[in-house]
Amino acid sequence: MLIGYLSGKNQDIMKRRKFLGASAVAAGVLFAESAGAKGSKSTKLPPVVHHVFFWLKNPDSAADRDKLVEGLKTLAGIPIIRELHVGVLASTEKRDVVDSSWQVSELMFFDNVSDQAAYQQHPLHLEFVKNYSHLWAKVVVYDAMNVYSK
Repeated sequence: MLIGYLSGKNQDIMKRRKFLGASAVAAGVLFAESAGAKGSKSTKLPPVVHHVFFWLKNPDSAADRDKLVEGLKTLAGIPIIRELHVGVLASTEKRDVVDSSWQVSELMFFDNVSDQAAYQQHPLHLEFVKNYSHLWAKVVVYDAMNVYSK
């Protein structure tokens, strides 16, 4: 296996790439399922995917997790967000390529990069950061352009 021959730093890069690929597939599945549940005839994804992972300061606190989820739901009031999914860590199989260190995730879809940039300055987003940032120790963002939808 190629990863066995790579240095520690390169192994981490390869793991991250595999994780991003798996995240993109999961995002597509989530969106397609939600669109189908709404009776939509189209499952075409909007072009910009914004996936955010949160690590809580108190990772074992269900109250803190639920409070952050509550805050993330307020972002649904931002009209330029085409889809919003909020999730918590799933109890799936433990594998080297699965990062299970985070506690809450947010997955958004935008029509274009300009809308994603505008979201960053939207008053509801700024209010969310102000009111809930005390809950997290770390945030990692993955932004991607959709190149394929089924």
